Amino acid sequence: MASEFQRRKVAGVFHAMDADGNGYLEEADFETLTGRWVGLRGWEPGTADYERMRAIMMGWWSALATMSGAEEDGKVSLDELMNVVDQLPAMDDAVNATADAMFDAIDENGDDRIALAEHKQVVYAWKGSDDGIEDVFPQLDLNGDGHLSRTEFRDLWSGFWRGDDPKSPSQWVFGPY
Repeated sequence: MASEFQRRKVAGVFHAMDADGNGYLEEADFETLTGRWVGLRGWEPGTADYERMRAIMMGWWSALATMSGAEEDGKVSLDELMNVVDQLPAMDDAVNATADAMFDAIDENGDDRIALAEHKQVVYAWKGSDDGIEDVFPQLDLNGDGHLSRTEFRDLWSGFWRGDDPKSPSQWVFGPY
């Protein structure tokens, strides 16, 4: 069972993704998230970048809906999301695949690293604010080279969703909360 710390950090992401504020994640929230993200990048429907981003976001919704049982009513509550989070420690392949898909989506210029500016975009898309990212990015940059490698991002992503250490840098992958 998730700790209070895990619940608090996941709740921050949950509420940021709950675009209509109704207390549930629904397919429309993931469409809105897609729209925010592609809007920041200026990608239009029908373009390869838009369709790739939409596939990533809607794939995430589909997996969440299946794992949480939301297929019946189309809604995922915070408690249902926390039940999914409880399953993640035994799902290395799924967590890593999601991390890699998110890395590819964030890496706008395709140089196989995430710069501060790219990370700011994703946090803004998720939360509607990138406040504090300059302060936490150096903590995320585990090797201090000014970028996040795929391995660093995978470790951070996994640590956020599965970790329970408030001192771990992974707790800042979505920025301050």
